[in-house]
Amino acid sequence: MIRVLIADDEPMIRAGVRSVLATDPDIEVVAEAADGHDAVELVRRHRPAVAVLDIRMPGVSGIDAAAEIRATVPRTGVIMLTTFGEDDYILEALGGGAAGFLVKSGEPEELITAVRAVAEGAAYLSPRIAARVVAHLAATGAGTLAGRRSTARRRVAALTARETEVLALLGGGLSNGQIARRLHVVEGTVKAHVSSILARLGVDNRAAAAVVAHEAGIIPPRSAQP
Repeated sequence: MIRVLIADDEPMIRAGVRSVLATDPDIEVVAEAADGHDAVELVRRHRPAVAVLDIRMPGVSGIDAAAEIRATVPRTGVIMLTTFGEDDYILEALGGGAAGFLVKSGEPEELITAVRAVAEGAAYLSPRIAARVVAHLAATGAGTLAGRRSTARRRVAALTARETEVLALLGGGLSNGQIARRLHVVEGTVKAHVSSILARLGVDNRAAAAVVAHEAGIIPPRSAQP
């Protein structure tokens, strides 16, 4: 059973997220919070596998709550819920170690996919989020879109062929176990590859590596993923 906490200051959003997750018999919502402070306290109390947080909440924001959760309860993966116009916040949350990013207006099935992925230790970027992050980086002085794609491809070119395969699947939201099954290797080998990839790319976490994979254009179609 995947235990989940939901935090959003809008009761209707919490109810909607809870209803979607209730359609999966393997997911249980164990707590709800209306702000970041309560989210952190409830995560400490219930130790859920995944915390689904609104990126902006009164008092302690979702970004600050995510950082506190990652620091104090690292086994809990964090998924951020965003709306359009919050790209700066997305980048801040990405640097804070959030593992998943979803748009509130996205498809319900994507929420379940993201919760399952993050519970298994994967990073999950909604395709719409990934596109927004790449475009936002290009629009805010971090290099033109074409320039960033070229830079990302050069960074990826420094990886081995196997590491590039692993990065592509990681960027597609697959966990280490799923990647291992896809490539017919043991999970420990995938973990070693991921550690090497993060070091070679100079990023701190899987979600940041996934952004590089999206910038480089190496993500396989979702229909081709297990």
